[in-house]
Amino acid sequence: MDSVKCLVPANDVDSSDDDEEPSDQLMTTISRHSFGEDSDEPPFSVSIIENMKEEYGLFVWPCSKILAEYVWQQRSRFSGTSVVELGAGTALPGLVAAKLGADVTLTDNSDGVEVLDNVKRVCELNKIKCKVLGLTWGVWDASIFNLQPKIILGADVFYDASAFDDLFATVTFLLQNSPGSVFITTYHNRSGNHLIEFLMVKWGLKCAKLLDAFSFMPSYKASGLSGNIQLAEIVLKA
Repeated sequence: MDSVKCLVPANDVDSSDDDEEPSDQLMTTISRHSFGEDSDEPPFSVSIIENMKEEYGLFVWPCSKILAEYVWQQRSRFSGTSVVELGAGTALPGLVAAKLGADVTLTDNSDGVEVLDNVKRVCELNKIKCKVLGLTWGVWDASIFNLQPKIILGADVFYDASAFDDLFATVTFLLQNSPGSVFITTYHNRSGNHLIEFLMVKWGLKCAKLLDAFSFMPSYKASGLSGNIQLAEIVLKA
């Protein structure tokens, strides 16, 4: 079953984190997300450490579950492929890609130390080797110049309109840095869609594929989700 949650004693998550408040420890859960149960291939699951405090990057949001499912369904594209997840948060889509044999770099805001540390703990929990990198959209430091992903992932990265331009600048740079690459993103269909379309034109991008997220979600997984969510594959204009 997808997304099974359980409360976890703090010493089962990371006993080395002595600075964590007891109230934070009590709010920590581990959710388990399964893939491949309805296929002939061996199924697997990914466990995610979540915390119910007010930190958006410490939840598994619906867009993340949907993008992770799409990665699984498109699994032939990911084996041996270089993947970067932007605004990874709890990093479920990137971790699924790594399980499928991709070379994955998980990124989130450079200032988000707690989120980045949690991603490292999740990688250790699942015994998955991924690079974890602080990457702030629109900031050009040494870390971004070494990235040449064939697939860029982003789940629910269109939530703050003031950051859209910086996000598109970063996506465009990565697409240009790796010819033939693609940005795959899931997002809520909100009023900001017109801004997304405008910025795609501004940055020389185009939508190569647009899907209603629930058109490919298995019914037993879709039943636990809500919202008008779309998936887009975005590439450079020829």
